[in-house]
Amino acid sequence: MPLVNKIMTIKNLAIISFSVFAFLKMQAQVTFKPGIHAGINISKFTNSGLGNKTDFYVGGFGALKLSKFYTLQAELTYSRQGAKGDIAMGSTEYYDAPSNSYITIYNRGTVDASLQYISELTINKFNFTENFYFLAGPFFDILIAKDIKVNPKEKGDNYNKGQDVDLGIVGGLGYSLKNGISFEARIKKGLTDSFTDYYADGVDTNNLVFQFGATYTFGKK
Repeated sequence: MPLVNKIMTIKNLAIISFSVFAFLKMQAQVTFKPGIHAGINISKFTNSGLGNKTDFYVGGFGALKLSKFYTLQAELTYSRQGAKGDIAMGSTEYYDAPSNSYITIYNRGTVDASLQYISELTINKFNFTENFYFLAGPFFDILIAKDIKVNPKEKGDNYNKGQDVDLGIVGGLGYSLKNGISFEARIKKGLTDSFTDYYADGVDTNNLVFQFGATYTFGKK
């Protein structure tokens, strides 16, 4: 999917979110409450051959409760993502004189990639009951740091970050307590290239993150 189309998709999701906000604002009194959240990231790069990497996220939010069933929430989060594991690293061919033939050796090594983002999210929360809710919305991530460790080191030039900006969607479920604490499970899926493997040139590699964490909303009774 071209980057322009991806941006338009995220833009349309944001427009829908704020259209819902405008509609509900006319029907209910708006209340605003800030909060904080933190948790564990279990992340990977799709189509990369690498496995999961465990790290964390932490941030804050402002929640506009527009009705008993709907809340619009803006979030700003620091998120550490990536992937690690054993991966194919090209091949080496040499001539074997005794057999009078060429032999190909397929090389392998390890990669441990950490990408750090500042993430802006527009979350739509829909309450099924007083405690259970569903959430969904678009996100816009800016890459602020990377750390890619490769073994053997001489293969390091073949691996790098992807684009500095990631666009995508997030969805999940949550359970809230009356004291302001909530527990959430989310899935965050990027739509832009997040990781470059020059041995697999042309493969579309995206961020995929499973998040498990807790939130605290200030002033909730």
